[in-house]
Amino acid sequence: MTKSEELEQIKKQIGGANLPLKEGATNIVLGKGSAEAEIMFIGEAPGRNEDLQGMPFVGVAGKNLDKLLAEVGLSMDNVYIANILKYRPPENRAPSKEEIKSHTPFLLKQIEVIKPKVICTLGNYATKFFLANGDVDKMDSQLGITQIHGKIKMINFNGLNIKLIPLFHPAAIIYNRKLIVEWDKDMEIVKREIVLGDAT
Repeated sequence: MTKSEELEQIKKQIGGANLPLKEGATNIVLGKGSAEAEIMFIGEAPGRNEDLQGMPFVGVAGKNLDKLLAEVGLSMDNVYIANILKYRPPENRAPSKEEIKSHTPFLLKQIEVIKPKVICTLGNYATKFFLANGDVDKMDSQLGITQIHGKIKMINFNGLNIKLIPLFHPAAIIYNRKLIVEWDKDMEIVKREIVLGDAT
């Protein structure tokens, strides 16, 4: 079975599971990009456009992300993008701990299939989740994205040695243009790690 087929199997498992948020959602939002990618970008949860299209990062923030990735020579051909939650929380509210706990087994399966060397977390929730090594109850005690963005951290996550690079969420850059300077600096770090072949 190819990695793409394995990811489709995960999508079917999500569809068959009685997950919180499923009832109010239009679509499962699994992920997009290359199943062979060495780098994964992981956000928190789908928004309205993502829910309607069944794809992550397709709204304004997604277009922003595509543009910012292109600036360092990355595209959907060499990255994979997913969210912690596979269904949209109503009105884009913050997910509860129970919702995160219910959804994360499927994210872990995606990571197991893709086996990325680098994970770029987008925003606070995703960053804290990985810094807590997937322990949702320890997320609150982790440093926030403002303090650790762009700082590379080696983690052993679910048995995989992964280089973690926390990044601001693309939506935050839209609302706070001052962050674009920080994002550009952080993406230079990503570029060095990925594009120049240092993702080892």
